[in-house]
Amino acid sequence: MTLFELFGLLRKNLVLVIVLPLVAGIAAFAVALFLPNEYTASTTMYVLSRDESKEDATLTQQDLSAGQMLTNDVSTLIKSDRVKNDVAQKLGLPNLNSYKLNVTSSTTTRVLTLAVTGPDPEVAAQVANSTVEVVSKVATDVMRLQSVNAIDAATAPNAPSGPRRVLIGLVGALAGLFLAIAIVVIRDMLDTRVRDGAEAEEIVGVPVVGHFPALDK
Repeated sequence: MTLFELFGLLRKNLVLVIVLPLVAGIAAFAVALFLPNEYTASTTMYVLSRDESKEDATLTQQDLSAGQMLTNDVSTLIKSDRVKNDVAQKLGLPNLNSYKLNVTSSTTTRVLTLAVTGPDPEVAAQVANSTVEVVSKVATDVMRLQSVNAIDAATAPNAPSGPRRVLIGLVGALAGLFLAIAIVVIRDMLDTRVRDGAEAEEIVGVPVVGHFPALDK
């Protein structure tokens, strides 16, 4: 099937191509309205190694590279079960399963950004700030670090960060469009009727020499 033929089929089934994506988009948006709001609280921290704590220390390129590696280790440590369990215990929570921790860092600095997303804005901020305190203690115990210092403390967000309901609706509409195209194409493939002389010539391999006119009853 050529692209031109596909456009022809879609044009013949224009109602289906328009209605199905519209219904799917509205349905997806309606479902998204019932999803609980999510809130994201963010904090930034700086990784300080023991050598840098000395006032007369001279940093070399090797020291900076080692410091960046330690920063990557801290980024992994934040998501460890030990840190999560200690934070949950510190806040009196059974676990942090309802909160998602996302850590980002630059390849040229030792600044880490921790974003905590969950259903409660106040608890999300508490989890972010407590994580900095816990990871600093754990890092000094198991790694060659002086401390992990908070730069900006997390505050409870006023507005939800998700779910992105409009985007969910658009994705639903796009899925409806693909479904409509699939239905049109499959229905055409299953239709084996001969609709005109050109199709008859293609099937039997001989030219059409005449046509019977359509007569009124």
